[in-house]
Amino acid sequence: MKRAVKYIFLALVGLALTTCMVIAFTAGADYRKSIRCTGLEVSILDSTRNSFVTKADVKGYIEKEYGQYIGVKADSIDLTGIEEIVDGRSAVRKSQAYVTKDGILHVDVTQRKPVVRFQKNGGGFYADEERYIFPLQRTYASHVQVVDGNIPLAADSGYKGELTDPEEKIWFDSMMDVINYIEDSKVWREKIVQIHVDEDRDLILIPREGNEHFLFGQPVEIEDKFRKMEKYYTHIIPAKGEGYYKIVDLKYKGQIVCKEK
Repeated sequence: MKRAVKYIFLALVGLALTTCMVIAFTAGADYRKSIRCTGLEVSILDSTRNSFVTKADVKGYIEKEYGQYIGVKADSIDLTGIEEIVDGRSAVRKSQAYVTKDGILHVDVTQRKPVVRFQKNGGGFYADEERYIFPLQRTYASHVQVVDGNIPLAADSGYKGELTDPEEKIWFDSMMDVINYIEDSKVWREKIVQIHVDEDRDLILIPREGNEHFLFGQPVEIEDKFRKMEKYYTHIIPAKGEGYYKIVDLKYKGQIVCKEK
């Protein structure tokens, strides 16, 4: 008997919750029908990281490509269409559009977070943490790792999206593994400022301080090579002194080959 009462009670609670949800949905639909848009408020949610897109930029995109929204009934505004307009910008990762009860159209914008800049042929492009490639921006330059030299990617300065060529993607993914390893380490993130790709596609890591160039080789065996770099700083420099070596070769398994100036 008690079990039956319990089931009846739970069923009534579920019915009550469902009824509340239906009422809330209906009320929401009714208020959207009754109000008109009175203004636009744009929020750049991660403006402290990058400044690729400004509030004025977003407002301009909407006014140019969407058209009139002031005075339009809230339920007539194509929120999905507005999001598609804003999301179409290469530096925008995602936007969300909605109208509040006071009639304000809100657009919240999250920008892409680049982790590396590929510099080639006088131009270049960014790649973000999701390995999405997007163009450099005229109004702002993000301070990230720079890769230059003989970059084996056909992507040019206007490229946007993911790579499709299988061979290019293999190299790019390996390169991004190196970048992410550096970014995940406070020590290496501060120490390494540039990566050069030579004619053989070997990587040369250039530190912020010191005259050494580290011959990293192909973007493989990443952890092992960085361990050898660490040993160079903790064992070889204390023994030989700063600036004694110019080239530090990490390509050979189990050894570090240092060359004087």
